[in-house]
Amino acid sequence: MTEALCFALDEVLVHRTRSDAAVLRETLSAHDIDPTEQLLGTATDTFREAFETLEPQPYQQSMAAVAELADAAADPEDMVETLRAETYAATTVPDAAPETLAGLGADNRLAVLTDGPREWQVGKLDHHGLREQFDAVVASYEVGSHKPDAAPFDRLREQVPAEEYVMVGDETDVAGARAAGFVPIEYTTEGPDLWATVDALL
Repeated sequence: MTEALCFALDEVLVHRTRSDAAVLRETLSAHDIDPTEQLLGTATDTFREAFETLEPQPYQQSMAAVAELADAAADPEDMVETLRAETYAATTVPDAAPETLAGLGADNRLAVLTDGPREWQVGKLDHHGLREQFDAVVASYEVGSHKPDAAPFDRLREQVPAEEYVMVGDETDVAGARAAGFVPIEYTTEGPDLWATVDALL
């Protein structure tokens, strides 16, 4: 039986080592903007509103709002590039993940289902040398809806034909997976180590 093993990206494949607030502080400071709580809140709220409604360029909107409120001369596009670099640098991949993925990929199709703009999310995989491990990456922005909506799962089926689909992710991921007919495996960072048990689970 051909299986497609699908993984969420954030906090499943890639884990954060610093908070979003810490990343924002570093970003603003790099552009000579005092990272006050007001500006951090503006950045977060602007991004969240744009992201949830799938507006284009949510990171650019966030940085532009901060620059305007701070009356700063910083270029929002330059700020986004700093934010991207800081975000990627503040992530890690468990040591066991690459080898385990390579073993799984020998007999299965592997895919990533993630919420966010495609370029930004694929960049995380590239940063950690994981992109070539996967047959497909489906990002919510390219299908017009976030998980648990059906569209990301439907697009994955189009891109990766298989007889059975398995989804490894958090509560939202597995809710969407279950509704889409995928076999759901719920994972949280507080639970057992994923890569120590994934072979037994799958």
